Amino acid sequence: MKIGGYAGGLLYKNLYFLVIYGSLLNMTLIKKTNTIIKKKVVLSTLNIKDTGSPEAQVFNLSNRINKLALHLKKNNKDNHSRTGLLQMVANRRTHLNYLKHKNKTKYDTLVKKIGLK
Repeated sequence: MKIGGYAGGLLYKNLYFLVIYGSLLNMTLIKKTNTIIKKKVVLSTLNIKDTGSPEAQVFNLSNRINKLALHLKKNNKDNHSRTGLLQMVANRRTHLNYLKHKNKTKYDTLVKKIGLK
């Protein structure tokens, strides 16, 4: 059911989303997240095939965190996904700390683009 791929993750087509969730409210939430993800990919000056740099990993982790946060708002008793979310947040924090010590200017621009602080 996942269609298309790029550096920010996989997107859902609106038709499949309607079949799966069937709610107009949820569809607007997913549309908003997809546009946010697209904007983040466009804003980044990274190559689409670049997946190893700390900047690309922070982008990918941020996108996955946003999607999982939406899932947890709907399914608040899903504790296994909540643990995965906490692990992803810790992993993103580790990558950000690494980038902060290695290259402060890249860290500042990345945090500003993502909107973390």
